[in-house]
Amino acid sequence: MALKVTERGTIPPFIVMDVLRQANERAAAGHDVLHLEVGQPGGGPPQRVIRAAHEALDANRLGYADALGLPALRRAIATHYEHWYGVPVPTDRIVATMGASAAFVLAFLAAFDAGDRVALGTPGYPAYRNILKAVDVTPVPLPVGPETRFQPTPAHLDALDEPVDGLIVASPNNPTGTMLPPDDLKALAAACEARGIRLISDEIYHGITFGEPAATALAAGDSAVVVNSFSKYFAMTGWRLGWMVVPDGMARAMECLAQNLFISPSTLSQLAGVAAFDATAELDARVARYARNREILLDGLPDAGFGDLAPADGAFYVYADVHRLTDDSEALCRQMLAETGVAATPGVDFDPERGHHYVRFSFAGDTAEIEEAVRRLKAWRRG
Repeated sequence: MALKVTERGTIPPFIVMDVLRQANERAAAGHDVLHLEVGQPGGGPPQRVIRAAHEALDANRLGYADALGLPALRRAIATHYEHWYGVPVPTDRIVATMGASAAFVLAFLAAFDAGDRVALGTPGYPAYRNILKAVDVTPVPLPVGPETRFQPTPAHLDALDEPVDGLIVASPNNPTGTMLPPDDLKALAAACEARGIRLISDEIYHGITFGEPAATALAAGDSAVVVNSFSKYFAMTGWRLGWMVVPDGMARAMECLAQNLFISPSTLSQLAGVAAFDATAELDARVARYARNREILLDGLPDAGFGDLAPADGAFYVYADVHRLTDDSEALCRQMLAETGVAATPGVDFDPERGHHYVRFSFAGDTAEIEEAVRRLKAWRRG
């Protein structure tokens, strides 16, 4: 007799990882691949981080850490908020996590009960809705588009048929790269506060912006749960280290959950992460490279038939409307990979209802790779 797989274990796949597997299979077969599918900074972690990791290994300082994180790391994060945003954050509200992914698991478990409803803008990061489903919380899509720069507004909350218990916002957003201006973020936070809605603010792309800096929800009040990561601006993707800033009274719940689910984040990653805050010169040079890559895509994609691009204010993505080319973005991405070697992510990963008309291109890699991708796509579209 076959034993069951639970309903919570049958969530949809993270399609970008399927695309990455297909791209890797192509590479293993001896064909070249241009990786514009994954949001992974090229070049590896900063040199200061690598040196700090070597020092930690040499000192054999790799036992368990506190579930909330090493005190030195939490102090460094608090200093970061004061320096970047002018917002004082007590260290007892800071929770280090095993990447932002673990932070979302902890946040959703601590903030919502089974059966609660949490709103989120679509298109948006697919793991939000899939993690919510896995912990028996109902995701409530808020379809957003160019008219609100692909970001939710208080009007979206007012238009809901039933109340919600939470709202997830991301600024800069994945996949569109759009941002909420400070006043709009404050208005959204105030709307949540007035309605008793817990705001979860995904700020993992802060530091990667191409104009005004990103605003933090912490500047709008103390009730939001803010999630950040060392994987994007700090380029420590494989180190699996992130953090949260949580409201007063929530840290103990986070600590108990973390103790039982994860024990603690990697001690090696935390010791190296402290050094990341002193590597801003190297990291800002990478952001300058992302800016060049962004311009290459914004200039070149329309000539390759990919027009109607979302405003890429931050992060390292261009979200292209491809409805003039296809009604099936997954098939288009498969064909594009097979015929050009350019790997990109179909929009259905981010928007199951409307994403068949969209494709996301990542420009986190090397500039030469981005230039070659545009050249191939132009040649491909010309036939």
